[in-house]
Amino acid sequence: MALEMRERCERCESALPPDAPARICSYECTFCVSCGDALLDTCPNCGGELVVRPRRA
Repeated sequence: MALEMRERCERCESALPPDAPARICSYECTFCVSCGDALLDTCPNCGGELVVRPRRA
């Protein structure tokens, strides 16, 4: 099962190409690093932990 690589931050709408650093939760909610930091690495949608999104090879 592959991750859905969402292309926009859910908070500020900034572009997040697949190779860009980003933060995701277990439901694949996706945020840029700045928004992840502002949210204290807690997803506002589900309350889950935001972690570094893995990069595809």
